[in-house]
Amino acid sequence: MEFISQIIGLLQIDTLIQQYGTLTYAILFMIIFIETGLVVMPLLPGDSLLFAAGAVAATTDVLDPWLLIPLLIAAALLGDNLNYFVGKYFSAQIKKHERILFFKREYLLETEAFYAKHGGKTVIMARFIPIVRTIAPFVAGAGSMAYGRYILFCIAGAILWVPSLTLLGYFFGNLPFVKHNFELVIFGIIGVSLMPMFVHFIKNKLSAGKSV
Repeated sequence: MEFISQIIGLLQIDTLIQQYGTLTYAILFMIIFIETGLVVMPLLPGDSLLFAAGAVAATTDVLDPWLLIPLLIAAALLGDNLNYFVGKYFSAQIKKHERILFFKREYLLETEAFYAKHGGKTVIMARFIPIVRTIAPFVAGAGSMAYGRYILFCIAGAILWVPSLTLLGYFFGNLPFVKHNFELVIFGIIGVSLMPMFVHFIKNKLSAGKSV
């Protein structure tokens, strides 16, 4: 519960603005950069942070959405690139050893097969799924996806992800129902984002059960 409270605290962007003013831009940049760039930090808010930032930008002169959006696109791209090249650096070690950090060699091989089957659209889809969007660039780098191919889909994903959620918050985040039930809305966004993971997990369990 304490961790959840800390995450909700990061989403109180109006409080950050009161304390730090325009430095809030830098704080939001770093959160998105760390969430996408450090494979060991997959639980920082991403979708919900963009929504909250958009909602606050609609009611304050401190955050300009037309500056915020390109700034956070840049943060996501820089984070992804860092993650990709860290994965590339550890590629040989992962393939040589059974496990590096929380990555098993079999997970890398399965993900490589998934990338080969579904192509670069996997990179775009991963952008909208918490935890997966942090791990996907690392695995793309550690796997066999060439950087030239990866970066095209990475850019497309960032351009779709940041504006869509930020503008969703900008236009709908200050509706009375949303304002009065902000935490529930945030949990709803997180739940919807995680739904593809649960569906994939259930499908795998059902497939495994049928094969027994």
